[in-house]
Amino acid sequence: MKNYSKYPKYLVAVDCIIYGYDIQKKILKLLLIKRSFEPAKGLWSLAGGFVKEKESLDEAAGRVLRKLTGISNVFLTQSHTYGDTERDPGARVISTAYYALTGISAIDSELVKDNGAHWRSVDDLPKLIFDHPKMVKKALADLQNLVKTRPVGFELLPEKFTLVQLQELYEAILQKKIDKRNFRKKILSMGILEKLEEKEKATSKKGAWYYMFNEERYLKLSKNGFSFDLDVN
Repeated sequence: MKNYSKYPKYLVAVDCIIYGYDIQKKILKLLLIKRSFEPAKGLWSLAGGFVKEKESLDEAAGRVLRKLTGISNVFLTQSHTYGDTERDPGARVISTAYYALTGISAIDSELVKDNGAHWRSVDDLPKLIFDHPKMVKKALADLQNLVKTRPVGFELLPEKFTLVQLQELYEAILQKKIDKRNFRKKILSMGILEKLEEKEKATSKKGAWYYMFNEERYLKLSKNGFSFDLDVN
């Protein structure tokens, strides 16, 4: 640190954009908290924190996620770094935004409650502090692009699901309607779904077959040049 002692010091932070999917209401949701300190105390915020001295950015984001939800084995990736000089009125803070995908039922609901966190629909978000709206907008665009080329959408679903539920998830993420026939044809042609000998009968008398995502088969196919492509209309 002696070599850099003449240079000014700045704070480095991470902010986590935590997405969950409400399979009953067919809504993509975001986990938000009421900020517990100044500046902007009591206002809606993303979950975040400062990076510790012996901690990488990824480790800091993982720590913030675990503290809020109690889970760690989820999809978590960087979105963008924000460094506008006036972005935080409290100090000069440079923050890297991450987004995570998790099933709502997988998180520790008591821990979320203790931290004052709430799930809110991405279509009906409250006013967020600082540049957090910009972070959310960028992360959603990232996610919309990613789900077309990688099977990360399955992170938001329970282990077994119907094709209708899978399509509804993609429609919630992409924020548009998808042609049923094209979607089914494309996803089934990939050979990465395993059909189960079980039907979901709560929403229809006839029932719909359950499927599971076969990650092992997907990874094997990927090694042989398979490319996930779910860019459907």
